[in-house]
Amino acid sequence: MVEIEGTVESVIFRNEENGYTVIKLRYDNDLISVVGTMPYISENIRIKVQGEWVVHPTFGQQIKLTTYEEIKPNTIEGIEKYLASGLIPGIGPVTAKRIVEKFGKDTLDIMEMNPERLTEVEGIGEKKAQRIAESFVEQRELRSVLIFLQSYGITTNLGIKIYKRYGNETVKVVKENPYRLSDEISGIGFKTADKIARNIGVDLTSVYRIRSGIKYVLASCISNGHVYLPKLELLDECSKLLNIPSELIENQLASLEESKDIRYDKINGSDAYYLSSYYNAETKVARKIIELSLQTVEEDEEWITNEIAEFEKESCIKLADEQIDAVKEALINGVCVITGGPGTGKTTIIKCIIRLFKKKGMEVALCAPTGRAAKRITEATGEEAKTLHRLLEMEFLESDDGPIFSRDEKNPLDEDVIIVDEASMVDILLMNSLLKAITIGKRLIIVGDVDQLPSVGPGNVLRDIIDSKGIKVKRLNRVFRQKNESLIAINAHKINSGEMPYLNEKDKDFFFISKSNPQDILEEILNLVDRRLPSFKEGFDPLRDIQVLSPMRKGENGIINLNKELQRILNPPSSTKEEKEVRDIIFREGDKVMQTKNNYNIEWTSLVSLEGEGQGIGVFNGDIGFIEKIDNEEQKATVIFDDEKRVTYDFTSLDELDLAYAITIHKSQGSEFPVIVVPVSFGPPMLMTRNLIYTAVTRAKKLVVLVGMKQALQFMIENEKIADRYSGLNERIVKIITELK
Repeated sequence: MVEIEGTVESVIFRNEENGYTVIKLRYDNDLISVVGTMPYISENIRIKVQGEWVVHPTFGQQIKLTTYEEIKPNTIEGIEKYLASGLIPGIGPVTAKRIVEKFGKDTLDIMEMNPERLTEVEGIGEKKAQRIAESFVEQRELRSVLIFLQSYGITTNLGIKIYKRYGNETVKVVKENPYRLSDEISGIGFKTADKIARNIGVDLTSVYRIRSGIKYVLASCISNGHVYLPKLELLDECSKLLNIPSELIENQLASLEESKDIRYDKINGSDAYYLSSYYNAETKVARKIIELSLQTVEEDEEWITNEIAEFEKESCIKLADEQIDAVKEALINGVCVITGGPGTGKTTIIKCIIRLFKKKGMEVALCAPTGRAAKRITEATGEEAKTLHRLLEMEFLESDDGPIFSRDEKNPLDEDVIIVDEASMVDILLMNSLLKAITIGKRLIIVGDVDQLPSVGPGNVLRDIIDSKGIKVKRLNRVFRQKNESLIAINAHKINSGEMPYLNEKDKDFFFISKSNPQDILEEILNLVDRRLPSFKEGFDPLRDIQVLSPMRKGENGIINLNKELQRILNPPSSTKEEKEVRDIIFREGDKVMQTKNNYNIEWTSLVSLEGEGQGIGVFNGDIGFIEKIDNEEQKATVIFDDEKRVTYDFTSLDELDLAYAITIHKSQGSEFPVIVVPVSFGPPMLMTRNLIYTAVTRAKKLVVLVGMKQALQFMIENEKIADRYSGLNERIVKIITELK
């Protein structure tokens, strides 16, 4: 074992995800390479390291770190360098110089013991002084906790999440019951907690371990879209995970059911186990939607006919018979589902329905699952649409367990009619939250395309409601040709019917560029986005008008590689643009980015004049924006979403963002883009499906360009297999209806 003390001369390499770092340490007149886990290490900090000398075949002699500790600098120059290192948010080189000029060698003692004196420094007010002082103390505590956690394989970012949850109790919590981490902190799975437990010496048959493993398996099924798991599949998955006899698992199933952590039921003749929140949501949705649907209203058919005729006259259109039927059904039923593909007139029907209800003096709420979907339907109808989260008045949360809404059974929505657009995106939890806020006698109109991909969240709500045949459904089949006979809607319906689309017709809007290998596909996509499409007659903006959609994340034409290549040509490095590396992604000012998980607590301010909406909370999975500013001194990044909401992220939260020059087709649901470009090549069959390519094509407003192999396109169109989801909503609705007869 060697022990030396020196100053960090330079940080050669750092993996932001796991904290592995390579540094050059100045020791007397020598520079020594040190490698190991050193979170938050930065240049000019003095440290004491312990480790072993090793010889790397390429880099030569270096110290492989065992432990290290920071040593407070004791010279004015050392203190200034320490503060200017970027270690403490709010202090950069300029501020560090001012602080040290004011307090000299007493600087660090004053920051710790008398931080209010920082206001004596030019440019530091009371709030900034308090923030600096808190960061100074927290960083010191945090670093010692991170070193402890990373010895168990916990990454820097996850370590910070754990510290924010438990603070100074972190080490105690982890040692007493590491499985609390997987139960209580988003992003930490059972396997990480189990690895810690193994190191600590927790027994394989520990009750804590078995119960946590069962909940982990059920939570994992949720992330795959399921609401429950059949018993045999649950036991099989738990046995593989825990490596213990199934009898021990069954014992804890009964215990978890008794404590109401999980719930049991019979679905499709099989024993089914749910996490309690999903069981409650599914049963409540089935019951409430039937209760609402039982309310029918007698309307004057002659009045409806006359009002529809007046709408047609004012709009200079002629509704088809099936559209008129849909309007009538919406007016006379407590719940009505309207489904159909692009070009079938769903938006026109919504406009007519809203007009007729308003003529009757009724208030209408128009909403959609995402901000982009709400914006699209607002533009299409001229009526204000809210996100479901905003309609239900989401509240600020202390944890990330899920949203809490002000609107519920005790404080229901005031509107008489609620219209939900893009309903295929609504999962079982969100539908339950909506239904709780609708009182009996109010109307619910559900509009969506059942042939699109199901929701990202668990359940198959729209399809289950339709398949139950217990709710009034109007399916629209007739395609109304758009101006100049757009092929987008026509081809979408051909794809949905299992037919090859019309390709490359002159002066049309649907093109296929044939390329035979992944490298050629990639090069053609880069050329399209960077040169060909921006020089097209409409002059499409490569960042705001063109969206690359891919079925896959990995591979040469998966979004990970596409984003790196598109960033390289559309937003290359510049001395005028700040950067921040997170995981293996370099975020740069000007980058197009997407939020990849629901964050119910993050605050935003509005850039547009919306009455009563100057600020709010919540950014959601799939929201797209641009990085406005990266502040390495304050360790914050600012993103503007959809040109409307400005959101400030701490660097520790940047793992919620991905580059969005290319996004998966699944993430594009509910959005529309002027132009979509899609690589089409062979991949995993589960990603080569008809509803996937159908969903991609229906995202385009003006132009579709597919690049790749026609054989792969043909395979996708013929592969109509939809991955089954374990959902009991259909059966529950049918059962309730049967009992009512």
